[in-house]
Amino acid sequence: MTDHVPLFHTDLGPTRAPALLLVHGWGGDGREWSPHTEALAGRFRVVVPDLRGHGRSPVPDEDNTPVHMADDLAALVGSLGTGPVIAVGHSMGGQVVNLLAVRHPSLVRSVVALDPAHGAHGAEVDGIPDRLTAYRRRGAREAAVFVAGAFSPHAPQGLRTAHVRTMLGTPDHVIAQAYAGMYTEPGAVGIRRYSEAYLRLRTQSALTVWTSEEAAGWERGTLHAPGSRVEHWPDSGHYLHEEHVDRTIRLLADWADRAVDD
Repeated sequence: MTDHVPLFHTDLGPTRAPALLLVHGWGGDGREWSPHTEALAGRFRVVVPDLRGHGRSPVPDEDNTPVHMADDLAALVGSLGTGPVIAVGHSMGGQVVNLLAVRHPSLVRSVVALDPAHGAHGAEVDGIPDRLTAYRRRGAREAAVFVAGAFSPHAPQGLRTAHVRTMLGTPDHVIAQAYAGMYTEPGAVGIRRYSEAYLRLRTQSALTVWTSEEAAGWERGTLHAPGSRVEHWPDSGHYLHEEHVDRTIRLLADWADRAVDD
């Protein structure tokens, strides 16, 4: 386990209820889970952290990578005494919660990954070196361009601007280190062949939701844990949990109920 940093987090709902851990993505923070938390905290214990380098959590000079983020979450879950959590993550957060499940299996009951940052292939992989160079030069300003184009035409008014502002508030070195940690550093699992290897190590049941039909088909071929499934939501941009709040809440509540019953 790597050295961890103490994470800012909220912990709402009944202390003894099954726990949901809701994890934001690259350049985001836990506020994006606010409506989900309000809806779910009556039935579940809902823990929402800000990952290292993001939001209100400490900003290390180095090691702002998904592996370190997963180990931070392990320390947080252990300190809270929640028991095994249903770990939910969006984008980079989806990679982080899968790493949490693989590196700390006793802490994770099941996984939900929403448009996760794994399975990259083809032209996306070809563009990684240039994107990393741009993030190292321009940091959050460059990343904000990606965010601005990540929404469907039907996204709620203001959602794009909220995420652009949050991304612009993320330190530049965190943007570059996190991206490298997802795709280019030794042990990174974002590229498809490495994603397949680490997903084979996940023993818990998992639900993955993709906005890409191709990615959904690919990930269905990786499933091996009983009860796992993949869904395809074609009517959404990348921030699907915020474009479809009520649908996501229903999905998480149903999955959590099933996970607890298993």
